[in-house]
Amino acid sequence: MDKQHTLKESFSLEGKGLHTGLNIKIRFNPAPENHGYKIKRVDVEGESIIDAVAENVSGTKRGTVLSKNGIQVSTVEHALAALYACEVDNCLIEVDAPEFPILDGSSVIYTMEIKRVGLQEQGATRDYYIVKNKIEVKDEETGSSIIALPDDKFCVNALISFDSVFLDSQYATLDDLKDFPTEIAASRTFVFVRDIEPLLQNGLIKGGDLDNAIVIYERQISQERFDKLAETMGVAKKDATQLGYIMNKPLVFPNEPARHKLLDILGDLALIGKPIKGRIIATCPGHKVNNQFACIVRKDIKMNDVQAPVYNPNIPPLMDINRIKHLLPHRYPFLLVEKIIDIGGKHIVGIKNVSVNEPFFQGHFPEEPVMPGVLLVESMAQTGGLLVLNQVEEPHRYSTYFMKIDNVKFRQKVIPGDTLIFKLEMLTEIRRGIANMKGYVFVGEKVVCEAEFMAQIIKNK
Repeated sequence: MDKQHTLKESFSLEGKGLHTGLNIKIRFNPAPENHGYKIKRVDVEGESIIDAVAENVSGTKRGTVLSKNGIQVSTVEHALAALYACEVDNCLIEVDAPEFPILDGSSVIYTMEIKRVGLQEQGATRDYYIVKNKIEVKDEETGSSIIALPDDKFCVNALISFDSVFLDSQYATLDDLKDFPTEIAASRTFVFVRDIEPLLQNGLIKGGDLDNAIVIYERQISQERFDKLAETMGVAKKDATQLGYIMNKPLVFPNEPARHKLLDILGDLALIGKPIKGRIIATCPGHKVNNQFACIVRKDIKMNDVQAPVYNPNIPPLMDINRIKHLLPHRYPFLLVEKIIDIGGKHIVGIKNVSVNEPFFQGHFPEEPVMPGVLLVESMAQTGGLLVLNQVEEPHRYSTYFMKIDNVKFRQKVIPGDTLIFKLEMLTEIRRGIANMKGYVFVGEKVVCEAEFMAQIIKNK
């Protein structure tokens, strides 16, 4: 399984805020395992840390705004997109203003700095949110939609459409996060001249200029009005008869606006708190629908604190019953795991098909066959034993014994016809032959049993 990562060292950046116009300093710091993304406002006193998660989003107009305990920070999406795409799992971000600096309007400077300092591998495994069924979110007011479909990796397709001669319909795709630095990161935010005056009237884009955004001038206005707008924004005056893209730097990509919308999707999906395995298809996306999608996924994560492993019976097992019998001393009627479908240094996933012919069903219970809970715990222990014994020489010379069982929970009964999926993870390194594990038993997507246990691996005399 993939490991979590944080930054090898801190880095700092400085620039003006898009909406406040303030000169802002921001610092990205390494963070411990399972920390996630957190933002600290260093310019305010008291508890000023905001968890970068979807339920803390308080605004989605012209950027994503996070708030907690009366403290807020906005325009976070470009930095979060860079962290997410570079597969940084844990980071503490310190900022001295109520928004992040806009820099050049893209994620490229954030991405370059992350690549420069490098990543530090951590001990904990990455906990993916796996899309197993179609998820669809639609904003009826705007027509925006996001669909998530199962896929064995994370990929994004984005389609945008505007009523403009210069920006009609565009499409962008990202099939591999490794392509983000070269294909997506440099894509800048964009704005139509027709939208600038209302934004200024609402006290926004005080730091906007022709260097940190794509500016599209597609509906001619008077020279006087055009000049006044340039004066208000502090940019050079231009010919009001010349329509088109009027920013100082030309387009980086022909479909740069669509690529920037894809960038925004990554930044907003970072607020799920877990990396995703699935295909995201976004039509006319925006921060509002992005956050609606992220909130739905966050709700699912809270309701199901652990996801069932993906089990495809068409894929040959990593360990069949013969290999299992070579490692474990158990035999009929007490061998309770039938194949292993995934195994790593600290985790293992096993399978058992529960048949009505199991001998324990004769007495437990004759009129209502239910698999005994103690055997579910024993099944987990045997699966965990395979994880350990698979790593030693001459495994037949060793036996594994329970020392302690804690926090056992039975959530649903197991009956004939159920397929049990066992997921075991090491809680600590094996020391002096003692292993600490956390185990789950799933039927379908539901957890039916869980437990923590300590076992000792002893060499047979």
